[in-house]
Amino acid sequence: MDSDSDFYGDEEEIRELESRVAQFDPSTFWQDRETLTMAAPYIKSESSSTSPAPATQLHNPYEGQYCCAKQLNETIEGFLSRLPPATTNVDSDIPWIYVANPYIPRQDRGGEEAPVEFGADLGKFIEGGEKRLEMCSDFVRVLEARPAIGRGGGRGGGGRGGPTKAMMSREIAKEKAECVDDILMLAKVLKVATGKWMLFIEPAYVNDVWATVARATVKNELGIAAKVAPREERGSKKERLICIYTYDFSDKDDVGRVLARMKQLDLVRTGPGRRPIYYKAEFQDAYTHLGIAGGNPWGLKASLYSSNDIFAHIGEKFGKTPLKREKEEEEDIRRPEKKIKKEEDSDAWTF
Repeated sequence: MDSDSDFYGDEEEIRELESRVAQFDPSTFWQDRETLTMAAPYIKSESSSTSPAPATQLHNPYEGQYCCAKQLNETIEGFLSRLPPATTNVDSDIPWIYVANPYIPRQDRGGEEAPVEFGADLGKFIEGGEKRLEMCSDFVRVLEARPAIGRGGGRGGGGRGGPTKAMMSREIAKEKAECVDDILMLAKVLKVATGKWMLFIEPAYVNDVWATVARATVKNELGIAAKVAPREERGSKKERLICIYTYDFSDKDDVGRVLARMKQLDLVRTGPGRRPIYYKAEFQDAYTHLGIAGGNPWGLKASLYSSNDIFAHIGEKFGKTPLKREKEEEEDIRRPEKKIKKEEDSDAWTF
């Protein structure tokens, strides 16, 4: 803020806003912001689609939840046969069907989302997020309450007496962007950093697609965990949601690595007429706790990335566009048709 200008209000208003900012950003938060270093995940690899050599000790945050999750002493084929999503009914014991990457140590947070990093604090994130959104709303309210002053001293224009409407709009947009950035940083500091690629699959194909996801997850080829929605009722035509979790929404290279492997597995398709899939960060699910829905006044989005965004990131980093990569793959590698690849030219897939 430029405290020499009355654009932001008188000295009392400036002091009040600055005081609230100081209260929201305690020294420990900013120390963490400067020194934050995320531990390199076991799954990250820039040179190939597979991960570095896994640790010898296997992990399962869902161990003991036999009714709804794969267990360490269970084969992947046995798990898939025991809990096929096409015919497994949802109930209080089976809200989702889960599988974890056994090479990534994670903690079950007791909910329906991904296992979290040790030390994650969703409660503090919600508390801090509420305060930051309140600050943003107060800033906008104070600014909008001050009428724009014209060049001649009247309302509606711009001049020395006050801000123009265009200036006010720019400042509001800037504040909203800073609010979103602060929430992103708060999520990382409090280790609320997981995210998920989402696939919406028709019931006829859900067993095959889920089997591909589950097998790749336990082989350390995708993310930290995955889940699929069970059947709500017999004969339901509702699409099933499959979530593939990554360790950190801000690591676009790792998010892209998982997406690229999904494409190799025919879980994602690119090209004319193909719809993108979307990636959502865990903290965006926490928006519901903050009372935030789509079209909210803060400009917070329902999803963080689309597959188009991440394919573009991959193209910029490695110098190839997704379409060029796809063409080269088709020319150089003739993969046999897989069981899950249903009628290439049909519209059966939803992604």
